[in-house]
Amino acid sequence: MQLRALMYFDEVVRTNSMRAAAENLNVAATAVSRQIENLEHYFGTPLVERSSRGIRLTAAGELLAARAGKTLRELEHVHQLIDDLQGLQRGRVVIYANGAAVANLLAPVLAQFSLKYPNLRFEVAITTARQAIEALSSAEADLVVTLFAPKLTGVKVRLRSEVAYDLITSARHAAAGMTEISLKDVAALPLALPDKSFGARQAFEEQFAKVGVELDPVFVTGSLEMLKELVLREAAVTLLPRLTITREIEMGLLSAIPISGGRAVKTAIELCVAPDRQLSFAAAKLVDFIEAFMRGAEPRKAGQKAKRDV
Repeated sequence: MQLRALMYFDEVVRTNSMRAAAENLNVAATAVSRQIENLEHYFGTPLVERSSRGIRLTAAGELLAARAGKTLRELEHVHQLIDDLQGLQRGRVVIYANGAAVANLLAPVLAQFSLKYPNLRFEVAITTARQAIEALSSAEADLVVTLFAPKLTGVKVRLRSEVAYDLITSARHAAAGMTEISLKDVAALPLALPDKSFGARQAFEEQFAKVGVELDPVFVTGSLEMLKELVLREAAVTLLPRLTITREIEMGLLSAIPISGGRAVKTAIELCVAPDRQLSFAAAKLVDFIEAFMRGAEPRKAGQKAKRDV
């Protein structure tokens, strides 16, 4: 069986169209059809049913589709490993991160890392924690960084770093000079928070309920940038990890005030890889770099702790 035929089939499955697959592959539609026929001859059974409305996979086609994508990704991974043996410091790293806050933490790390390894390429997908873990299991992702993740199975946690959510205000806000603030005082302020589908919001609700407070935010949005913009314009305050606003703090635009009485919402940022998959040169270097960053001076300054799982 030719690898090209499998690649063409995978693209047909992804686009659900012979014509669209041909356009994406920059070949004639007849070439795609011929490769599908080659696969059907190889397996001795029809894989797709064609109609004026497009294509539909047969039972055999669905079985192959479930494995073709992962097989191709694994072959690409092996190609990168072979390049590594030849000393070629190049390749592509696919990172899945859950939540805009995590993406905001990753951005400065990736910026520094890409300057050190300019020949590498990066693809970052922002998803839910569950989708990120599934992408790692299916070999779609080389590594994932999660926040408020469900119980992790089938992954290796390289590093777990605890972060706390502080009250984030404009640097001109009356609370900006405070060394700490209570949850009850926070609830009295105009809040901007993510909606209840977010793990962070669910944790906030639970923590505030412990002190007899029901949250009633003025603004509800899943956009980290909008949260920060509302705070910058002094329309609201919010709750975020200090590390997500490091640049704004350094510029004197925002302030982070710790929650008093040990009542801060805390969670773990987890750096995860597949337990049974050898990392390419590019992915291995990036994992080491992120781990060093998470163990570095910035988390310690923010009063956070990190530990490595063994």
